[in-house]
Amino acid sequence: MSEKFQVVVIGGGPGGYVCAIRLAQLGLKTACIESRGTLGGTCLNVGCIPSKNLLNNSENFHKAKNLSKIGIEIGEVKLNLDKMMQNKDKAVTVLTKGVEFLFKKNNVTYFKGTGSFKSANKISILDEKKKEIIIETEKTVISTGSEPASLPGIKFDEEIIVSSTGALNLKKVPKKMVIVGGGYIGLEMGSVWSKLGAEVHVIEFLENITPGMDIEVSKEFMKILKKQGINFHLQTKVEKIKKSSKVAIVSTSDKDGKKLNFDCDVVLISVGRKPNTKNLNLDLVGVECDQKQRIKTDKSFQTNIKNIYAIGDVIKGPMLAHKAEDEGIAVAENIAGQSGHVNYDTIPGVIYTTPEVASIGKTEEQLKKANIKYKIGKFTFMANSRAKAIEEADGFVKILAEEITDRVLGAHIIGPHAGELIAEIGVAMEFGASAEDIARTCHAHPTFSEAVKEAALSVDKRAIHS
Repeated sequence: MSEKFQVVVIGGGPGGYVCAIRLAQLGLKTACIESRGTLGGTCLNVGCIPSKNLLNNSENFHKAKNLSKIGIEIGEVKLNLDKMMQNKDKAVTVLTKGVEFLFKKNNVTYFKGTGSFKSANKISILDEKKKEIIIETEKTVISTGSEPASLPGIKFDEEIIVSSTGALNLKKVPKKMVIVGGGYIGLEMGSVWSKLGAEVHVIEFLENITPGMDIEVSKEFMKILKKQGINFHLQTKVEKIKKSSKVAIVSTSDKDGKKLNFDCDVVLISVGRKPNTKNLNLDLVGVECDQKQRIKTDKSFQTNIKNIYAIGDVIKGPMLAHKAEDEGIAVAENIAGQSGHVNYDTIPGVIYTTPEVASIGKTEEQLKKANIKYKIGKFTFMANSRAKAIEEADGFVKILAEEITDRVLGAHIIGPHAGELIAEIGVAMEFGASAEDIARTCHAHPTFSEAVKEAALSVDKRAIHS
């Protein structure tokens, strides 16, 4: 007899494991299937967490080399890349084990293996030894995440032509690295290897980096990264990539048809991600997907098959870990008969470079396109006492508010700890706050958060320190 569950979650990434824990908290007999062998998905194993570890430590290395400028005299600073990578791996191991502990604490049954549908109520689990077991379920949540996309005809070898996964595990600092794509992931990895000594070139097909970001912030971001030594080639198309045993040649053409070749040690292809839906046997049970192979769902995350749900990177929306987490909790509560909901207007996005870049809500470009009248409040970190005191004064806070009601519609921050500062705006937007509400809230001095208050004051043209 196969084991029976009320809900089975296929995929143990940020969306899946959070969903499984919430289901168990709500009293449902729950199982989670994960093929990787460790929980946490791409984010914890080969994405968000290891990249933040390397971003932090590469920045520490860069700062240590320049400490004499602020009166701290030390000896020669050397990079031990092996030890840095071991530190990264340790952080991942500790956190993945932590998720396993949470499963035990909440009585979630954990299956290591690849899950796929035998029928709408039967799930096949194939372990690493190709041994199959079948479990039964009343309901299933698909949360299998995504994988890096490549260019047509180009395959990752994860040594010379790498995805973000390979870029986290290079054995040595490349002399020259070419990054195809100027989005979040590519720029974070470019920042890591640039600070560790690589010559980095970013090739972007569009006229701005970070597509979809507020253009004013995008331009300021590129200006700062250029000062840090990263080279940009905008409106440039990759024609082909030719690889030998040790190097690659990236052939490009710009908007005027001018050809340019880049010889490099490593090519990072960072042109987006695609949903992991191909090995689930969705056709067998009749689950519908769109042209991008994303699973179609309604507002309650239910597919066209009434007992099958989907969340995270396999459905429409930004491919962000925190978006998947919120959907995991919402779908669990819906399955339990509650009213789970995700507000997609208040999902923040963050780039964890130095300085950080964070955004939430609408951009200026989106407001103009929608013919929404708005006011802008801006405040530069050059005028923020905390930022100036510690020489982290690049960037600004920009708040967009509705012209008549003053309701906050969006915010965009480039500067120190932007990823933390954006949370204040998120809370304000969830409560329908006005820019004046933020402006009249007392902020501690001296803090970076005062820049948020001053930007809110600036919406009404009454900033104090600018």
